[in-house]
Amino acid sequence: MPELAVPSPQFRESFLQAVREMQAEGGGGLASSRDWDVEEIAADFDAFLKQLRRLEPPAELPEGWVHASEFWLIEGDAYLGRSSLRHTLTPRLREFGGHIGYEIRPSAQRQGHGKTLLRLTLERARGLGLDRVLITCDTDNLGSRGVIEGNGGVLEGEFVLDSHPKPIRRYWIAL
Repeated sequence: MPELAVPSPQFRESFLQAVREMQAEGGGGLASSRDWDVEEIAADFDAFLKQLRRLEPPAELPEGWVHASEFWLIEGDAYLGRSSLRHTLTPRLREFGGHIGYEIRPSAQRQGHGKTLLRLTLERARGLGLDRVLITCDTDNLGSRGVIEGNGGVLEGEFVLDSHPKPIRRYWIAL
């Protein structure tokens, strides 16, 4: 049964395989947006994990940043995907990004893991005392739309942003 875990060396090999999968498919998410080189990650995995968790409380935050928690969806020792839970919203996150971002590795997609990952991350958001969360996705991302709607997402609307190449949808989920 998949569960949430904090990023850990235990999942190193599976995580590195997942990044390679994403890069082979043209990137997206973790593979491209943060410009991490998989060989650099492999060479100093502990530093990579520290970087991933740098925004967790009680960290002092750079101006304009919010506390955030990183989670990995795992099954046994297999890394299936990740989520980021931002504890509050800035005006920018209110426009694009929201409280939760997530992704599932290509070989684990279309198996219900996205819905599970979001459900478990929503439980963590509830534990932070949030009463509702904002999640955004591209309008053409039918998989993500299904995951969000399957977890109770209520569409706020569709929006075109100068800072993003595609129209997006904003959803709110009551906790």
